[in-house]
Amino acid sequence: MASQYDVIVVGSGPGGYVAAIRASQLGLKTAVVERESLGGICLNWGCIPTKALLKSAQVFEYIKHSEDYGIKVSGNASPDFGAVIKRSRGVADSMSKGVNFLMRKNKIDVLSGNGKVKPGRKVEVTDKDGKATEYEAKHIIIATGSRARQLPAVPIDGQKVIEYRKAMTLEQQPATMLVIGSGAIGVEFAYVYASMGTKVTIVEFLPNVVPVEDEEISKELAKQYKKLGVDIFTNSEVTKVDTGGKGCKVFVKTPDGEKTFDVDVVLSAAGVVANIENIGLEDVGIAVERGKISTDDYYRTSVEGYYAIGDCTKGQALAHVASAEAIICVEKIAGLDHVEPLNYNNIPGCTYCQPEIASVGYTEKAAKEAGFDILVGKFPFSASGKAKAAGAPEGFVKVIFDKKYGEWLGAHFIGHNVTEMIAEVVAARKLETTGHEILKAVHPHPTMSEAVKDATEAAYGEAIHL
Repeated sequence: MASQYDVIVVGSGPGGYVAAIRASQLGLKTAVVERESLGGICLNWGCIPTKALLKSAQVFEYIKHSEDYGIKVSGNASPDFGAVIKRSRGVADSMSKGVNFLMRKNKIDVLSGNGKVKPGRKVEVTDKDGKATEYEAKHIIIATGSRARQLPAVPIDGQKVIEYRKAMTLEQQPATMLVIGSGAIGVEFAYVYASMGTKVTIVEFLPNVVPVEDEEISKELAKQYKKLGVDIFTNSEVTKVDTGGKGCKVFVKTPDGEKTFDVDVVLSAAGVVANIENIGLEDVGIAVERGKISTDDYYRTSVEGYYAIGDCTKGQALAHVASAEAIICVEKIAGLDHVEPLNYNNIPGCTYCQPEIASVGYTEKAAKEAGFDILVGKFPFSASGKAKAAGAPEGFVKVIFDKKYGEWLGAHFIGHNVTEMIAEVVAARKLETTGHEILKAVHPHPTMSEAVKDATEAAYGEAIHL
């Protein structure tokens, strides 16, 4: 007879392990299935180790510009690429051990192996030796995440054409690199490698880098990257990569005609695809639409007793989205009162390049297209005392309000450490705070965050520091 659980979670990323912990907190007997390391892609190969790489790159940038702060460094500083990679892996490993501890603390069973959902609310787990064991649960949550998208014209070979996992474990730093795609993954790795001396070229199919962001943010990042020495080609497409030689010959269709680039490595960062193959969806009859598992507002699939959260569903492919979905899903399963569906228009997006990008809500263009009569305010960090003192005057804060009611429609930041500032806007929008209330909310001085109030003053024609 199969082992019995209240909840089995397939996948232990920021959706899966959060779902398991919340289920256990609510008194449900819980197990989680994981084929690799606890924490999933985000913790082991994404969010966490990339931030460690970015910090190393930022420290190197500080050293190169130390005289700007009145500090002389004797000798020529240079990155130890192997040590940078080793530190990143160490950070990821320590965080994965932390998730292991949380599983033990919350009395969650960890089932190691490949999970496959089966009819009758069952999960089959096949271990590394090929042994299959069947488990039963009242509720099964699918949290299998995503992986790098492969472009048909650019097959990933793991040596010369790589994806983000390989980019975090290269044995040697390449002299030249071409990055396909300028979303968060693309621009973050572009910064890491360019800062440490790699000549980086970015190719973006759409008209702007970081194309989901407000256009003014995109233009500012492009300007800062060009100062860093990164070449950017927008409205452009990689049509072929020849790996027959020592490096890669990359053929790119641009608005000015075809160009070729000879580089050591090509990083394919053209988005992600959901991990929904070979996990039993067809056998159970779970509906899929456009490569994602279909769910309702509480993450119930088309088959009773089966749920799906995170990157394998239609929401934004972000760790904090998966975690929020996990809690909503489990609390609904447990029968808690007043479980509120997630507002996907109040999800913060953060990109950890330098300067950082953080945004939430409508872009200016989207707000106009939605029919709002808007007020827009901007405040440059060049006018911020804290930013100037930190040697980081690049970028700005941009806020968007509805003119009639003062509703905070959106906010878009680019600058030093702005990913730590966006939560103010998310909380304010959740509480339906108006621009008038932000004007009267005292912000501490000197801080980067007071730029939010300064930008709001600019929107309402009351700017003090501009």
